Amino acid sequence: MLLPLIDSDKLDLTLKALTGSRNVVIVAHISPDGDAMGSSLAMFHLLKAMNKNVNVVLNDKYSDNLAWLPAADQITIYESEYNKACDIINNADLIFCMDFNAPKRMGKMESEILASSAMKILIDHHLYPDSFCDIVISYPKMSSTCELVFRFIKEASLFNYMNQDIATSIYTGMMTDTGAFTYNSNSPEIYVIISELLMFGINKDKIYDRVNNTFSEDRERLMGYTINDKMIVYPEYQAALIWLTQDELKKYKYKKGDTEGFVNIPLSIKGINFSVFIREDSEYIKISLRSKGDFPANIVSENHFNGGGHKNAAGGEYFGTMNEAINLFESILPLYTQYLKKE
Repeated sequence: MLLPLIDSDKLDLTLKALTGSRNVVIVAHISPDGDAMGSSLAMFHLLKAMNKNVNVVLNDKYSDNLAWLPAADQITIYESEYNKACDIINNADLIFCMDFNAPKRMGKMESEILASSAMKILIDHHLYPDSFCDIVISYPKMSSTCELVFRFIKEASLFNYMNQDIATSIYTGMMTDTGAFTYNSNSPEIYVIISELLMFGINKDKIYDRVNNTFSEDRERLMGYTINDKMIVYPEYQAALIWLTQDELKKYKYKKGDTEGFVNIPLSIKGINFSVFIREDSEYIKISLRSKGDFPANIVSENHFNGGGHKNAAGGEYFGTMNEAINLFESILPLYTQYLKKE
């Protein structure tokens, strides 16, 4: 049994906004991951079932291993379909902001969304949400935004609209945002939700396979190269670093999503509790941080890489050279020795 979570006033206000709206837009953060895609598409299918005119607009394209999600092919991409995306946003009378806590996380479409006069509702599980939405449904203790979407549907008395597409989308986000339930997933209520999702006929084994076992040969060779040539272990700090430049990514015919999960690889080494992946992008350097136990990946990201997230999973960015980013990472390791696990 799930205990009530969401403030009843926020539920009432959200339902009232839905009743008074017709054209609904759903947006999520840049480089959409499984939770962003899952929560957005779950809401899409829910609102479709409620006979709303609803569209999902994302700043940039999702990775191939998420393209199978129900209705993923109906998503409008702002970067490549600019005029269409602007028309959709300009006609919206309600906007759902899914799985991000600050407007900058929307990328290039930030100004378009903020300029809209439509009511905005945030559904998210990240810490410290900015005040850019009219209604904020934010619970950082949730394993994922998808878990929060399930609870919203349940607590808002909308469960009669639940279907297999919604359940599949929610499970995908819950699974990917917990590393297939290997971290941030100790709450018994998570498994209550999974049992309910299974009742809608989802195939959790097939979902795992589609997300994790559909990569190219080039991606597997890139992973081997990364482990063999681009990993440094710092045993005195229980930490590891992997990094890739744009030239290296091009050599292995990199496609979006190919490095998904790379940051977790060093955590399988005995005694390593903190892993960072530094990847060169076209405009900045992307930082992914993962940890085990009490090591606060989110605090490291907030303090040094203009980012944030959860204790064991965070992200950030660095504007400078690859060498500068690596030097910064190495220089800050002594600052966090108090979190080292005692053997």
